[in-house]
Amino acid sequence: MAIKHIISPREKELGGFSVRRVLPDARQQMVGPWIFFDHMGPVSFPAGKGINVRPHPHINLATVTYLFEGEIFHRDSLGNSQSIYPGDINLMVAGRGITHSEREREEIRSSNHKLHGLQLWHVLPESDEEMAPAFYHYAAKDLPYFSEAAVDLRLLMGTAYGVTSPVKTFADTLYLEAHMTTGQTFQLPQCEQIAVYVASGSIRINDQEISQYSMAILEDGASASVHALQPARIAVIGGQSMPQRFIEWNFVSSSKARIEQAKQDWAARRFPLVPGDEAEYIPLPGSE
Repeated sequence: MAIKHIISPREKELGGFSVRRVLPDARQQMVGPWIFFDHMGPVSFPAGKGINVRPHPHINLATVTYLFEGEIFHRDSLGNSQSIYPGDINLMVAGRGITHSEREREEIRSSNHKLHGLQLWHVLPESDEEMAPAFYHYAAKDLPYFSEAAVDLRLLMGTAYGVTSPVKTFADTLYLEAHMTTGQTFQLPQCEQIAVYVASGSIRINDQEISQYSMAILEDGASASVHALQPARIAVIGGQSMPQRFIEWNFVSSSKARIEQAKQDWAARRFPLVPGDEAEYIPLPGSE
């Protein structure tokens, strides 16, 4: 049997709307280096409403934002201001500490609009956890788009089917999007750890059906094929197995003591501010 777990998401409130949180799960903390997986939307906002995530901190990880529809305006404490459009990859490396906000431009917020996408976090190898924070943005046109067994694929991170994404990685990492029509089948790439999330539609992996908004975690090193039972959009994530990490609120680290220090630093306002977004912030949970 290729499938180890099937995970159903939990609903979480996030800055004006709810998301489906898949990872971490009690049965599976990480898939390769991926420790966090949120599915945002699809949601429709009336004029005057929208995503509004105030400045908040991260350490020892990298965030990866990818949109199917809509737009998010990213700002961070390094001074970066960047609109994220569908098909782009927004990679923010927290390293020893960064602050960022996720909001919308007034031009977007002032009319009816939609948002749909994924946000993932991946851990940094222990040797890179305290690296200098950094920010990388990759436009959709620069990411490989190709077909495998007639299935349309976009390689967001890593290497698969002889194709390599230009997005920076810190460990053996896979992040792949597939659009499938009913009846299509393709073989998943080989990966030490791998999982498949169904953003829309339904699929079958080997002989097991996976419904919309579910993630199938495969056995380590398993070979498997994906078959579309109806039109489907899926995300494939994976990579090399990583040692356990501690996670609390927005902080992920190999050290509990490092997380405690980060909590103290945020509560004392010792993290850097976000230029252009200095007035607000999300308090440390339990500190108010």
